[in-house]
Amino acid sequence: MRVPLSALSADVVSRLIEEYITREGTFVGEGVAPSLDEDVARVRQQLQAGDVVIAFDEESETVTLLTRQQAEDAGI
Repeated sequence: MRVPLSALSADVVSRLIEEYITREGTFVGEGVAPSLDEDVARVRQQLQAGDVVIAFDEESETVTLLTRQQAEDAGI
């Protein structure tokens, strides 16, 4: 199930974003990797735009971030 961004505190959203970045690895390409702060800002923008969504898995009772495509593929 998708969780609205507004349903979570700013602190929880920040922790979810940082976990997502470290889990997924967001840097692609050559050159200098962006800082964690830059990655957090980019993912936060993607959340606000709906390109990344917050998903709650009822079976495992966990919350994670997924790309919109991953959520759609999972039927979320």
